[in-house]
Parts: sequence; structure tokens; C-alpha cells
Amino acid sequence: MSDANLGPGGEPTIGNLVKDATASASTLFRAEIALAKSELVREAKKAGAGSGLMIVAGVLLLYASLFFFVFLGFLLDVWLPTWAAFGIVFLLLLIVSIVLIVVGYVFFKRLKAPEKTIESVNELATVLPGHHESTGGMAHPQIPPARDPMRG
Repeated sequence: MSDANLGPGGEPTIGNLVKDATASASTLFRAEIALAKSELVREAKKAGAGSGLMIVAGVLLLYASLFFFVFLGFLLDVWLPTWAAFGIVFLLLLIVSIVLIVVGYVFFKRLKAPEKTIESVNELATVLPGHHESTGGMAHPQIPPARDPMRG
């Protein structure tokens, strides 16, 4: 009786060695993926908790800013009539809001379409099986060039 995995000289065959190496590599690869998954899940939970705390802090900061502006109005009320003090605070908030809107608009105007990605996808469509230039073939749709969202 001889082992079916061994060759005529009692040594393992090349085919069996390759099969064992492939199985070991596959097991190692699965183990690495499981390790990465467990690490990512643990880190994602930490990130979620941190994000939740940051959101709560942001909401509290928003409420605190309301009290700051009321305080500022009452502080100005010491030297000015009440209507003027709170009018100044209102105008200050209005001006800051308008400046932030303009800066945000400028950022959006500078956005560009992902032109290289669109070009790459359109080129990919030409090499896919079943793509024909004639109308009788199964043509893949082309991605149109991006429009400027500010121009309509």
C-alpha cells in the first residue's frame, strides 16, 4: 500500500505540491481578509461614536451661538437703544451670512466635471463585446459631456 499523494520515489508530486501551496495561499488570503474585516469593523464603530459626539457638540455650539448673539444685543443695549442694539446684531448676522453664501457660491463655481473618468468610460464602451458602430448592433450609451449647473 502506498500513499496516493506520493510519487514513485516516495516524494510528493509537483501537482500535489502546487495543490497544497494553492490551498495554503487561499487559507492565508481568507485569514488576512477576516483580520482586515474585524479591524475595519472595530475602527468603523469608533468612527461612528466619534462622529456622533461631534454632531452633538455641533448642535450645542449652534445653541450657544444663539445665546452669544442675545448677549451681544444686551451688551450693546447698555450704550444704545434696545432696537438699535439688536438691529446691529441682526445686520452683523446678515452680513456674515451673505459673505458665507458668496464664498460657498464661488466654491461651487470652481467645481469641474470628472472629465477623465467620463472619457475613460466612453472609451471602455467601445471595447466591450457587442458594441458596433452601426445602428443594428447593441450600442452602449455614451456619457454626455457635463453641463455647467450654474448655466442651467
